[in-house]
Amino acid sequence: MFHIVLVEPEIPQNTGNIVRTCAATGCKLHLVRPLGFEVSDKYLKRAGLDYWHFVDISYYDAVEEVFAKYPSARFFFYSTKAEKTHSDIEYREGDFLVFGKETKGLPESLLKAHYENCVRIPMIGEIRSLNLSNSVSIAVYEAWRQNGYRSSERKGKLRGE
Repeated sequence: MFHIVLVEPEIPQNTGNIVRTCAATGCKLHLVRPLGFEVSDKYLKRAGLDYWHFVDISYYDAVEEVFAKYPSARFFFYSTKAEKTHSDIEYREGDFLVFGKETKGLPESLLKAHYENCVRIPMIGEIRSLNLSNSVSIAVYEAWRQNGYRSSERKGKLRGE
């Protein structure tokens, strides 16, 4: 489906929630160290509940390792500093959605190097940013919506039916 890249995530509950989103949408998760928590962290596990075995997770020591492993992939960098909005992009299956750490976002050098592929999620007022796990969910579901929610269960079911 899509690839989610978290560059130096700091808060275990956010990453746990993102694991759950990846499990629900079929996204692969790429975690770039250093992480602000241990992968065995109880908060991380609790937030991801019992979805860990549904998610393909890879670990890297630098974001450049992700670029090198997937040289022909399209990468989109989420930042409040971007001009384009996330819904301006026409996403394709296999795209990489890249997010920075909760306290600082993505490094400015990375944003400058890839500015044509930087996107933001619109907000009003003087709000600094959205929660990381919320931002990932917004991005993934917009990309998935554009691709017709492929591979999803297309009808709801009431209990007992």
